[in-house]
Amino acid sequence: MENRGRYVYGVAASAKAVSLGPIGLEGNEVCTIPCGGLCAIVHSCRAEPYQCGDDETVNTWVCTHQGVLDSAQKVLGTVIPMGFDTILQSKDDAASPDQVVRDWLAEDSERLQSVMEKIQGRDEYGVQIFYSPREIAAQISDEVPEIRRIGEEIAASSPGMAYLHRQKAERAVKSEIERLADRWFKDFYARVKRHCDDVVVEKPKKADKNRAMLLNLSCLVARERVDNLGQELEEISNMKGFSVHFSGPWPPYSFVARPIITASETKEVSDAT
Repeated sequence: MENRGRYVYGVAASAKAVSLGPIGLEGNEVCTIPCGGLCAIVHSCRAEPYQCGDDETVNTWVCTHQGVLDSAQKVLGTVIPMGFDTILQSKDDAASPDQVVRDWLAEDSERLQSVMEKIQGRDEYGVQIFYSPREIAAQISDEVPEIRRIGEEIAASSPGMAYLHRQKAERAVKSEIERLADRWFKDFYARVKRHCDDVVVEKPKKADKNRAMLLNLSCLVARERVDNLGQELEEISNMKGFSVHFSGPWPPYSFVARPIITASETKEVSDAT
């Protein structure tokens, strides 16, 4: 049956039943379904996932999803964002799709209100800190006495012995970088954390041949503290051999509860992150 699902963009702390216009995926009309002091931001859809083999189309959908959240926040205030392709549906025809949404809001009201309080006045930012192995290696070679001595031995050795000394130096430099990386991680994490309400440590990503990623963080930051975080990151970026990528603000996806919905199942709700 057509339109037995409701695509959920997010949840706002509002009792308003409003239309946001045809701004949803594929031009669908987006509206709110209120229950108590909360409302779900939705559009009507078939009870099946949005799937497409074309990357450009998928990217357009994801950007549209983000655009709806931005528009909803301007009208409704703080919004708990749901992940792309979150669809609520009735297991049978006993309840209307709108009632399924209201039932979910009622059942999860306490937890959603708690999440709302956590993210009120806050946004998510991405913080990635990199170092240059080449620059750091050069510093270590100059500053660590043991490695500096090996460099002197290379200069005074025959070609064959110089090769062996270079291998020894490379091993020593690698070991020193690994030791320092642990210290850098703890130091930079603590410096970032003091400006944030919450931090999620993400898996480091592969950078490029000239950089290695040291930290990959998702940060929940109060709006009045963002400038302080930016200044802290600028200081780190100005350190020789280091660079920083600071992105946002984003909806706080990493810090909210997400319902897990499939087109063939009754709704389930995951634990809050």
